[in-house]
Amino acid sequence: MKLTGNTIFITGGGSGIGRGLAEALHKRGNKVIIAGRRRSHLNAVIAANPGMEAVELDITDPASIDRVATQLIADHPELNVLINNAGIMYPDTLAGKIDDALLTSTMSTNVLGPIRMTSALIEHLKSKKNAVVAYTSSVLAFVPMAVTGIYSATKAAIHSYVLSQRFMLRNTGVRVLEIAPPWVRTELMNSQEAEQAMPLDQFIAETMAILGTDANEIVVDAAKEFRGNVGPNEHALVNGFNEQALALFGGA
Repeated sequence: MKLTGNTIFITGGGSGIGRGLAEALHKRGNKVIIAGRRRSHLNAVIAANPGMEAVELDITDPASIDRVATQLIADHPELNVLINNAGIMYPDTLAGKIDDALLTSTMSTNVLGPIRMTSALIEHLKSKKNAVVAYTSSVLAFVPMAVTGIYSATKAAIHSYVLSQRFMLRNTGVRVLEIAPPWVRTELMNSQEAEQAMPLDQFIAETMAILGTDANEIVVDAAKEFRGNVGPNEHALVNGFNEQALALFGGA
C-alpha cells in the first residue's frame, strides 16, 4: 500500500487500533477521515490531529452507512482507501443459552457492517488509483478464543470474505488487505493495562512497516504463530490457548 498521498476513511477511528492507524497515516501526509458512534471520542481525536476530519457513523445501521458513503463521495471525491476497523468484543456463553442481543450486535458490527460499508463505496473505489480496502480481523480468526466465541467467529467470517473479495477484485485496481492483530492494549475486553497484550504503539509501528510493502496480510511477529496454526493439527494450540484464556477471563 502506498503510505502517502491518499484520502483514507477509517471506521472505528475514535479509539484503539483505529485511532492509532488514523494518527500514523495522518502524520504521513494523508487526508484522514475517521468515523464512529461516540462523538466525544471523535472530537478528541481530531482536536489532537489538526486537519483530520470525523463523521458519526452507526456501522450497524444500513441507512447510516449509505448516508455516510454518499457524504464521503461528495465531500472527498478523491477517496481511495477504506479501512474497516470498527468492532466490538464481549465474553459470551457458548456452553449455554446465548444472549441474542449480544449475538445480533456483534454480528451486525463485525460482519454486516464492514461488508455493507465496502459495498457502499466499492464502485467509487474502482475508479481511483492506488485504491485499497482493508479489514481489521484478528488472530482469533485462526485460533478462536472460546470465552468470546462469537467475536472469534465473526473474525473468521471476515477472513473468509477477504479471500473471496480479493479474488473477485483481482482484475481491478482495488487491493484487498487484511490486518490480523494479536492481543493489543485497547478498550476491547478492558485490555489497556494487560501486560500480556502488545503495546498499541508497538503494534501500530510494526503494522505501518508491513502496510508499506506488497503484503496482502498484515501480520506482525507476535501474530505469526496464530496465523500459521491453521491445518489438520490445529486443535492442540487452540485447546492450550483456551486453557490459558479461561484462567485470564473465566468461563465454564
